[in-house]
Parts: sequence; structure tokens; C-alpha cells
Amino acid sequence: MTLTAPKPTSAAARRKNVATQREIQIKKRYIARLRRGDLLETIVYFSVAIVLALFLADGGATYFLSLKDVTTGIGIVTGLVGSDLMLIMLILAARIPVIDRTFGHDKALAVHRKLGKPVLYLILAHMFLLMIGYGIAQGLNPIAEAIDMIVNQQDMSIAFIATGLLIAVVVTSLVIVRRKLSYEFWYIVHLLSYGAILLALPHQFTQGMMFAEGTWARWYWMALYVGALASITIFRVIIPVASSLRHDLRVSSVDIEAPGVVSVTMTGRDINALRAQGGQFFTWRFWAPNMWWDAHPYSLSAHPDGRSLRITVRDLGKGSARLLSLKPGTRVSFEGPYGIFTDASRTTKKAVFVGAGIGITPIRAILESSDLDPLEATVILRGSDAQDVYLWQETYDLCVEKSASLRVLVGHRPKGVNTWLSAEAYSKGESLLTLAPQIKNSDLYICGPTPWTDLVVRDAKRLGLQDHQIHAERFDF
Repeated sequence: MTLTAPKPTSAAARRKNVATQREIQIKKRYIARLRRGDLLETIVYFSVAIVLALFLADGGATYFLSLKDVTTGIGIVTGLVGSDLMLIMLILAARIPVIDRTFGHDKALAVHRKLGKPVLYLILAHMFLLMIGYGIAQGLNPIAEAIDMIVNQQDMSIAFIATGLLIAVVVTSLVIVRRKLSYEFWYIVHLLSYGAILLALPHQFTQGMMFAEGTWARWYWMALYVGALASITIFRVIIPVASSLRHDLRVSSVDIEAPGVVSVTMTGRDINALRAQGGQFFTWRFWAPNMWWDAHPYSLSAHPDGRSLRITVRDLGKGSARLLSLKPGTRVSFEGPYGIFTDASRTTKKAVFVGAGIGITPIRAILESSDLDPLEATVILRGSDAQDVYLWQETYDLCVEKSASLRVLVGHRPKGVNTWLSAEAYSKGESLLTLAPQIKNSDLYICGPTPWTDLVVRDAKRLGLQDHQIHAERFDF
């Protein structure tokens, strides 16, 4: 697709041309991201196809020539596909820059979570089908076969332990369970997934005929395992540690914004090199008593000015509550920046920003960093009361500076009505369309509590906005 801009013929035409050029750049960036996404998705499907092709090329078809071997053949296939998808899950969680810039960290993790249950089902099917298939071959029932495998076959005992760990990880990731767990406990349990993969690895090489020496399958799987584990090590450990040491971030101030809400400003060396933008987030670790062992993701609440980074956090749990007692001078390590809740996900020139509660703070940051002409932005802020409209004065000043429309809806939602609006706004007949008349031709950025965000998304889709126009920053872990 080729996009060109008209030549300027007057001052008015030149202004129009500048606007057209900007629109072309936004579309080019969007198309490039789409194509990159298509390529990455194709690679995922291709990896499953390679696994099946290698299985067949190494004689796998023979399992389906005899009825007694079919169970074993299906069991091997489910194990191979399950292992392939499990490694893809690891890669999605590795925070590899190209994946983050293409899909966004939250969407990559959403796919990671969606794969969790299918992978577990495939691994369980692999285990039970092989217990049945091998049992038939040896004249043993499945339980006796399982005991025989654990006792007499090399590396099978730790393979069973790996399956148990995988079950624990998937169960603690279920929404209904995860909501009852602390972030810290969930995070520690989730680390078991790496243990499960490492414990499952040996039996695939010692017991799996498909991994015999000299086969293409052996080299493919070794490359996939090394690639996935190296991605985790490089992007989740080595680069964050090196970046933290290089920039030497320290807390420079802790300012109370409202009861239970603080802004933490951190200064360090060469902040511009991070290339962070308003709307992105980092995973922060503060080296203070009772805080250093856990890390939490918080979005920037201001566009980086080259000297400092700022987050604004509300007391919503043990981790965030401890930030209220932070002292200036505290060392900070970090991972990031992550996410495309920024101009990078724009598909149009115009934008509508909708934020609620502490979700207003990243909205304020992205508004500051966005490339917007006058009258191209609308900002809608929601709070239960005036104190909940955090960073109000700063957001107001930015709206004035950018000639953006600003609407503030204060008060609780009406009883018995499933809406994201305040009772007052609802009674006046307000809606997304009345608050932001240009919304159908805009990108919509939303940040707030998940149920509230879902209602805004629902109304946006009813107005005809497409998925690529809607960008929702969610705080789920």
C-alpha cells in the first residue's frame, strides 16, 4: 500500500499538508504493526506444523497403522503440541521488545493465559494416553503402568513432578482463584512454571523416540528450548539488571496527592536512553525494608522529562501501601518500559481519553506525550467524588495547553443501571457520543477498574468503534 501527500500551494494548504502527513505516518505505523503481528502469529502456527511434520518424518505415522498403537500415537502428538505451546507461552511472557511493540504487554499476556488450560489438557492427555497405550503393550492397567514408568524408566519420576507443578500454576492462574491470592503469592507460584519445564525436559530426550540423536526433531527442540529459556534470561534478568545499574535510579521525592495516594519521583542517569513514553509502565522494585523482595507494575503518571520518572500509586494492597512510607534516596531497580498504551497504537489523528480513579494518572501521562493538534483530543475523567479525580490540576493545564475538550463526571453510578457514567450524567442523558462527539473517528484510550473499563468498551462498540480503535489499559496480573 502506497500513501502520498499533496504538494502545498498556500499557507492553508501547507497546514493541511502537515496534517495529512501526520495522518499518513499514523496509518503507516499501524499497517506496519499489523503486518508484524500477522507474521508473528504465522510463526506460532508454523511451529505447531513443524512439530507434526517432524513427528511424521521420523516414523510417527506407524503408530496409526495398528489399532493397538493409536492410543500411544495420539499420546505422543498431544505431548509434542503441548510442549510446543508451553514454550510459546514462555516466549510471550519473556517481554521480548518486538512482541511488546506489536501486541502490547497486556495482550501478549492475555494470549499467554488463554494457552494455559489448553496446554495443561494436552499434557494431561499425553500422560494418561501413554499410560493406557504402554499399559496395553505390557498387559498392565494404567495405574500399574504409571508406577512402572516412575520406578523403572529414566527421568519419568521428575516428569510426573513437572506435571504436578504445571497443574498448580494453571489452577492459581484461574481468575476465580487468582483474585483471592496476593500478588506476591501468585508470583512465587507462577515461577514454578519454569521448574515444570526444566523438570519435564530430561524425559523428552531420554524416553522420547522423536528426540533421538541425529534427527532433525532433536535439533529443533533443542533450539526451541534454548531460545525460550534464553529469552527469559536475557529480557527478564540480564537486561533489567544492567539497565538498573546503568541508570542508578533513586527516589527523589514522595508527594501526597490525596489520602492514600502518593506520587513517587525517581531521578537517575541518562533517563532519555530508556525511550519511555507517557502511558507505559515499568515493574518497580524499591530497595527498602519490607519492600525489596517483591516487584510491582506501575504506569508512569508523567511523560519522562529526561531527568526523572514519576509514578502515582493508590493504596490498594500491601505492596502499594508500603510506598507511602518510602524515603528519598531509596535505590530503585526496574524492568521496562513496557506496553503500547501510547501513540504507538494510534490509528487515527483524533483521540478520546477516558480515565477513572487512579486510572486517570496514566491518562494524564499519555495526554502529555501524545502528538495532537488543537481540538483533536477529548478527555473524560471519572471519580466517586472530587478527591478521586487525581492529578486534576495537571490534567486541566494539559487540556488547556493542547486545546483539548475536558469533561469531568463526579459521583457514584446510578443504582440498578449497568453504566460507567455518574448518576448525574446518566440522568441528563449523557453518553460517550454526547461527551465526545468525534469519538467514531478517534482512538479511544481507557484506564480504570476492569468492570468499569468493560462498560466503556461495551458502549464504544455499540457506537461502532472497531477493536483496533479501542486501547484499554488493565491492571490485572
